[in-house]
Amino acid sequence: MASSKPVKPGRFPTMGTSLRAETLVVLLSSDDMTGVESLFEHRKIALNTVIRALIRKYGWPIERHDFPTNTADGRGAWASVYSLPPEVVDAALREGGSDWVAGVRAARSAKSVRRR
Repeated sequence: MASSKPVKPGRFPTMGTSLRAETLVVLLSSDDMTGVESLFEHRKIALNTVIRALIRKYGWPIERHDFPTNTADGRGAWASVYSLPPEVVDAALREGGSDWVAGVRAARSAKSVRRR
């Protein structure tokens, strides 16, 4: 008989415009991770570093799936896709995640308006 353990999401980062917060918004929104690439375009930090922090520091059970791909010059390489299990996303959104996501998006929008 399988035990039904309650699903527990991780903690939410407090700084709404941080890479950790913006990456977690993508994971909770079930958006395509390619949208995250632009966040890291001019940064000296890599996505896997942020994912590692979300797992270790904030307790999110992020899954990683690797797959083979080709580079622009035709060589073979491996790429990774990160995701949260659907039950974790559902639990997080029920436990205040919807408001947190809205707050991060509002902070990002306000930050982009200030840059103009």
